[in-house]
Amino acid sequence: MHPGAFLVTLREALEASVIIAVILAYLKRTGRGSQAKDVWLGTFFSIFASIVLGAIVVWFYGGIEEKELFEGVASYIAVVVLTSMIYWMVTKGRNIKSEIEKKVSKAISRWALIGFAFIVVFREGFETVLFVTPFMTQDLAGTVFGVVLGLINAMAIAFISYVVGLKINLRKFFYYSSILLIFVAAGLAGYGTHEFIEWAEEEGVDLGFFQKEAYNLGITEDNVWHHKGLLGSILAVLFGYSTKMEWGRVFVQFGYLIVALYLILRAYRKEI
Repeated sequence: MHPGAFLVTLREALEASVIIAVILAYLKRTGRGSQAKDVWLGTFFSIFASIVLGAIVVWFYGGIEEKELFEGVASYIAVVVLTSMIYWMVTKGRNIKSEIEKKVSKAISRWALIGFAFIVVFREGFETVLFVTPFMTQDLAGTVFGVVLGLINAMAIAFISYVVGLKINLRKFFYYSSILLIFVAAGLAGYGTHEFIEWAEEEGVDLGFFQKEAYNLGITEDNVWHHKGLLGSILAVLFGYSTKMEWGRVFVQFGYLIVALYLILRAYRKEI
């Protein structure tokens, strides 16, 4: 299982579950419970569209020659969107319930409600595909397994929270998962930088100081602590661990980590 894919999918799927639960609760409270089937229909279409999008990305990756460039670009895009998603949830997400209910109140017709459910859930699906794309290029089977496991756990949490009635502090969940995702995003930023450096070297571009090795722990690939080994690969995904790094990667990865952690902790400081 790819832990990064699991964490991202768990977070995104749980967010989608929260949104769907808010929509269904509002429809029931306002006497529109019969329209619940339209919400589920829109959700089904969005899940199907997300799967198709993921398959297209895998197919596209398999057909390109400059894989390092693709992986670098995909990693950077994922970092930008992942960071904006986390920061939006931290700063604006507290009003998500009222915003959703306001929009559902305007979606009177069947197709309007199906379309709204499709859009809000597909947004999470689109983000999930975008985030796990760099993981898929490294370990397709592990990423797929992580995505499936993340979905199962998200549905279990949603069931316990909204059907059984057990109260779960979602604010704290999003807080701690946001911190973990910042580490994942930092690792993606570092990985993307490494791929860009490799691509530049293949193209004969001299990056000077930035492509020089910053450190090398001397750990061989057959060691469990290597970043491709049994234990090292988990640390690599969750915390951006690597047995060796170029200076360019060090600056980007740890620079992002320091700034992003500061912004997230400051935004949550008065909330938790």
